[in-house]
Amino acid sequence: MNTGIDVLCQHLNSYLAEDQIAAVRAAYFFAERAHGSQMRRDGTPYITHPLAVADILSQMHMDHQSLMAAMLHDVIEDTGISKSELSKMFGEEVAELVDGVTKLEKVGHISKAEAQAENLRKMMLAMTRDIRVIIVKLADRLHNMRTLDVLKPEKRKRIAQETLDIYAPLANRLGMNDVRVELEDLCFFALFPLRAPLIQKAVKVSYQNRQETMAFIKHSLETSLKAAGIHGRILPREKHLFSVYRQMKENHLSFHEIMDVYGFRIVVDTLDSCYRTLGVAHNLFKPIPNKFKDYIAIPKVNGYQSLHSILKGKRGVPIEVQIRTESMEAMAKYGVAAHWLNQDRVDNRAQAHAQEWMSHLLELQQNTGDSLDFVENVKTDLFPDEVYVFTPKGRILTLPQGATPVDFAYAVHSDIGNSCVAAKVDGRLAPLSQILTTGQTVDIITAAGAMPNPHWLNFVITSKARSNIRQFLKSQQQDQSVDLGRRLLEKSLAAYGTKLSKIDANILQLVLHELNFSTLDLLLEDIGLGNRAPQLVAQRLLPDNPQDASRHHKRRLAIKGTEGLVLSYARCCYPLPGDSIFGHLSAGRGIVVHRDVCHHLINELRNNPDKCVPLQWAKEVIRDFSSELAIEAVNQRGILAEITRALDLHESNIESINSKQDYDQGHATILIGISVKNRIHLAQIIKRLRILNGIEKVTRVKH
Repeated sequence: MNTGIDVLCQHLNSYLAEDQIAAVRAAYFFAERAHGSQMRRDGTPYITHPLAVADILSQMHMDHQSLMAAMLHDVIEDTGISKSELSKMFGEEVAELVDGVTKLEKVGHISKAEAQAENLRKMMLAMTRDIRVIIVKLADRLHNMRTLDVLKPEKRKRIAQETLDIYAPLANRLGMNDVRVELEDLCFFALFPLRAPLIQKAVKVSYQNRQETMAFIKHSLETSLKAAGIHGRILPREKHLFSVYRQMKENHLSFHEIMDVYGFRIVVDTLDSCYRTLGVAHNLFKPIPNKFKDYIAIPKVNGYQSLHSILKGKRGVPIEVQIRTESMEAMAKYGVAAHWLNQDRVDNRAQAHAQEWMSHLLELQQNTGDSLDFVENVKTDLFPDEVYVFTPKGRILTLPQGATPVDFAYAVHSDIGNSCVAAKVDGRLAPLSQILTTGQTVDIITAAGAMPNPHWLNFVITSKARSNIRQFLKSQQQDQSVDLGRRLLEKSLAAYGTKLSKIDANILQLVLHELNFSTLDLLLEDIGLGNRAPQLVAQRLLPDNPQDASRHHKRRLAIKGTEGLVLSYARCCYPLPGDSIFGHLSAGRGIVVHRDVCHHLINELRNNPDKCVPLQWAKEVIRDFSSELAIEAVNQRGILAEITRALDLHESNIESINSKQDYDQGHATILIGISVKNRIHLAQIIKRLRILNGIEKVTRVKH
């Protein structure tokens, strides 16, 4: 009757103690009673699923608590049994593992995507406390993927896509290659039910046709290793189906181009034998230049170690060899789970890499308030390919392909990233957006008082850099919003002849309560972000004030141009110091500054007068501003060079150039975006351009 659990326990006898096996058996019977008459979609009793998950974990020689958690992993979610009950029955550790893989209760006001993100976030954070949570979850997902056929096509594809986006990369990140490969192939069949069988058949035929060549290469390697006195196993390395498909798609290769490579894995007994075997292989077959990688000296980010080399065999046949020790082989297959598979022979390298990554996840969690952002950051962190770069002191840092010096700076330390101003790559100054390559030495130059640039978000790719930049900018925007909101509210209160400091504390608390703000700073931030009109708040704070505010409506708020993220300049009219200006409160953006002759502003003044703020420039404005000129010129050689030279003489940078030629008339209209200091600076530039030979008209653009 209980054949399944008996077969599992018989296997567990090979590595678990009797009392531990008894605990696993007890968890099984408890789960069986809890699930009762529940059935799976295929008509089998529900308990067959937890039993299958436990069996997958037993193949990795996972400990008895992980196996118990596998038996019980759906009990809290599906049967109403609480975590505290499980804790009393099976101990706190098992209960925590089960809770880690249990979905949150559904909350009505959040979307399905947000709920999914929140569940993943919960599981990832549970993983940072106990790595076994994710191992149990991966085994759970693997069995669900094996039995996916009973679901409807739409749900099948949704689950497969989620697995391909999250769980397969997670398995790869943790070094669990066997799990990753099977998950990817199962997803391939679910997502491409017509294409996958065709590639599967083609791969099978290809291997049948290559048997003679494979046997010859294997025999040659075995003979040479024996002659060198090296003991090792030579295993043919088969490409899995999704890998073949992905290579064909991404590299635009034909099936035969991919299958032309003959792959072998050579597993030897010692580290020294790895390098000796490499020498034997290179002596037997000619190595192809730049096709050697030493992942033993510099392991992959998931702890993977091996020597990789591509050789040229008989008649130019490419041969790929991977050389590793038995412990490296176990780690390559099982990753973090190899720790439980054979604790005596496998070091904790994968565990150490996983712990380092999990510390990084905790930092992400602290810097990310939104679950969807957290999941996005985790996804960007699951890159399969890395580059290895050096600090000036010779420390190796592993970064994803496409990483930049800013990513490097944040990988060293968050404070280094936040204060980064420049970088040297191999001793030479380099752009902060430069893509780094393996072997480069990167030196970050910092400065006191420096801060992250929002533009960095356009090129950084690591989640640590992205989340730290966003967190810093969010904090900076909050401070700037509070400051601007205070100035706006003070200006509105001044219209009634009073100040914020003179408002009665009880009235202030009452207004905060009515507007649903716990503190004054939160109200000021809301005003500064443009979400609430300061005039209306002032009226609520002084409902019985007899003074006529209209006497003060012409008082203008002075701006210096250094207000940061809560002050922006309209691209429709390009306001400059010296122009008469007005501001419009835009939700989430703060104040958008317009010239007072701008037709967009005139519409806002007509439709939303409460959201319009009279502004003036401060006496000293020290930043550059964008402007745009329309230049009508004779279409002659060198005219653009003359314009560029004139702008350079007046210390103006070119931001954009667009031209439209009229071939019939021999004229051209050039729209050129430039940076200027103020209206006087712009007038000097226009005056200089108008005297150039071939220039017919120069005007300031008004959109």
